[in-house]
Amino acid sequence: MKEVDVGRHSVLLTRCEGKYSAIGNQCTHYGAPLSKGFFSGNKLRCPWHGSCFNVLTGDLEEFPGMDSLPCHKVKIENKKVYVSVNKKSLRQHKRLQKMGAAVPGIIHNILLLGGGAASLTCAETLRQENFGGRIIMVTREDLLPYDKTRLSKVMNVSSDTIMLRSMEFFHQYDIEVWLRKEALSVDMDKKMVTFDDGTVQNYDQLLLSTGCRAKGLDLPGMKLDNVKMLETPEDARQIHASCLGCNVVLLGTSFVGMEIASYLLDKASTITVIGSSEVPYQNTFGLEVGKITMMMLLEKDVRFHMIDSVTEIRGMNGKVKEVVLKSGKVIPTDVLIVGIGSIPNTEYLKGTKIQTNSKNFVIVDKCMRTNVPDVFCAGDMAFFPLTIAKNQLVNIGHWQMAQAQGKIAALNMLNKATELTSIPFYWTVLLNKTIRYAGYGEGYTEIVMKGQFQFEERKFLALYIKDDEVIAAVGLNYDPVVSAVAERLLSGKVITKEEAQSDDPSWLQVS
Repeated sequence: MKEVDVGRHSVLLTRCEGKYSAIGNQCTHYGAPLSKGFFSGNKLRCPWHGSCFNVLTGDLEEFPGMDSLPCHKVKIENKKVYVSVNKKSLRQHKRLQKMGAAVPGIIHNILLLGGGAASLTCAETLRQENFGGRIIMVTREDLLPYDKTRLSKVMNVSSDTIMLRSMEFFHQYDIEVWLRKEALSVDMDKKMVTFDDGTVQNYDQLLLSTGCRAKGLDLPGMKLDNVKMLETPEDARQIHASCLGCNVVLLGTSFVGMEIASYLLDKASTITVIGSSEVPYQNTFGLEVGKITMMMLLEKDVRFHMIDSVTEIRGMNGKVKEVVLKSGKVIPTDVLIVGIGSIPNTEYLKGTKIQTNSKNFVIVDKCMRTNVPDVFCAGDMAFFPLTIAKNQLVNIGHWQMAQAQGKIAALNMLNKATELTSIPFYWTVLLNKTIRYAGYGEGYTEIVMKGQFQFEERKFLALYIKDDEVIAAVGLNYDPVVSAVAERLLSGKVITKEEAQSDDPSWLQVS
């Protein structure tokens, strides 16, 4: 790879198997410089969030990016490489995949329940594959699909800045979006869905992607003012406004809870975090990484009460005043934010033949098919076989996985048999630093740690080992290694424990 400047614009020149290509250098997701990414074969992975592009075509091959890269003409003359650039394409950092629209006379109806990442990607893939029937996307929210990953990172957010596609886009490609409408029941014999406003809609194929909702505390004080949960942009704005200059208590040390704590550092008067484990992220990242993240926030005067829980929420004049912990401690609070997990939105499936697990997640196969013909499921509510975990059934609430599942569901709706093989990729932001995660680390038996932990140059890479193989990686300031691990895992090439422990980085082809 070589980054070259054309005027004031950056173009990425690549050579792959003797072929030269010139593509845009900015990832279509959040604009990361792709020249710093991981290049293997004809695939290039973004160093920040793992989006993957084909360098020969610029086409997107892996999410969370949604668009492809612009491509420029390349010719070789007298052992020199010439790149011809159209000025218009230089100004455009993204290229929309070619999409069709509805075709008159085709009466096939695909109904997408939910307005999140899975539904949107499903709708777009259907049109990219020239499906000419009717597509209806239904969401209980009052907004078009938006980037939910931003809500806990940039909380005082204007809704129009996080929209994934404009209304014009949906009109242009004949994707109907019904807002403020919620499914109440599904008759899978008659292929009909009944909604909360009394309307009924038939379908030929159905996607269940209604996601999850925040789990509340089963305590009387949950109804008090200033007890908050984060689900929508409006929730995010309210949390921002209510926490300014206040004493904030955060219950939960998951990704969302920790991101909110980090966001509020220069806004709240005090921040107290209550967690049920020894350290944050313990179930996901383990003790070693959890300790580092906890230390990062402790240095910013965030207070922690770990291996504890809230047993009582006390209020005065309708507002929360203090919380009582299981340990007996009483903590004064102006705002209580509850982030203790989520529950799948599957109530409308009661009484149907849809197979769910004990926690009400919908069981699907690798093609995102449920046990009922013509009914698919994708996103946070899916319980699916994960290839890199030897097809163990799992639930993974990652944005990128929801997108991947939406695409797989669409292809199989069109009888283009395709299995889900994506590698889970996740990122979380603490103190304006991004921690990246790839793979599936459940059941790991040891961790190989690399890096420095001094505050000035905090940098680490954790490689999770099971059966003498790397099954996941977490990194801070170690780009593009986590993207490289994702690509290795996807290719099926084993990363051995011996390689992980080695100080020679050649095993990842990253210098």
